[in-house]
Amino acid sequence: MKITDITTISSKDNPRLKLARQVRDGRDKEGIFVEGARLSSELLKSHVKAEAIFVSDDTAAKIDELAGELQRSTGAEVNRVVSKVFDSITDTDNSQGIIVLAQRPETAPIAGLNVPQGLLVFLSRINNPSNLGAVVRTAEASGAAGILISPASADPFSPKALRASMGSAFRLPIYCDVPLEEAAQFARENGIKMIAADVKAARSYTEVDWRPPIMLVFGSEAHGLDDLELSLVDEKVFIPMENDVESLNLAVSAGILLFEAKRQRQIGNDPIARAPANL
Repeated sequence: MKITDITTISSKDNPRLKLARQVRDGRDKEGIFVEGARLSSELLKSHVKAEAIFVSDDTAAKIDELAGELQRSTGAEVNRVVSKVFDSITDTDNSQGIIVLAQRPETAPIAGLNVPQGLLVFLSRINNPSNLGAVVRTAEASGAAGILISPASADPFSPKALRASMGSAFRLPIYCDVPLEEAAQFARENGIKMIAADVKAARSYTEVDWRPPIMLVFGSEAHGLDDLELSLVDEKVFIPMENDVESLNLAVSAGILLFEAKRQRQIGNDPIARAPANL
């Protein structure tokens, strides 16, 4: 798709580039910073609207074609940026020559979240954006209905988190700044069982019936969930491990539990088929 209208930028002090850096660095919370061909393509397929497109003047033809498609579908302005100047707005070492500023996805209060037989994920104080983004991608892949994120957590729409989610953050409902107490009240009012991953739990995740509506709760890798947070959940489970390994990466743990839930829900009511594999 050919770019039909384009502005050339050759100065780092251009106001549009200043805005791009503000969004990239989290100083402008209204927009999100999308970098690279893969994420830009995912953005194109989503409901999230692009507002400004920046392409380096030394990009390949396929990048220009992608920029043209984004322009046609959203009406966003396209800016051709001199390559050395383009480097001033990138967030990666090896940029692919395209950056998009887009509207930050909006989410309604969790009271309006419809989760019949659904599976939700609650993340408490997760401060690593790459880990958080990986959980978002894992949650979408497993069929989760949405992600709830506590205050004092990383921004799921920061550049690093978006790259780790690889587009899932554009599609999966994400509810930010939700206190665990509010999530627990929502769960009680909607018949959702809250299950926490806890290395000190007495019950293995394979012993749980994951078919009813469930909110799976994870704490940070550094500190886990504190006693007050654990008191709000209905059940705690652990993942059996060998060789004195104490814990797993957050996204790995989430993947194990979420895909066990997916397995049980796909199998349904067959008690033999639903029996967990030997660990």
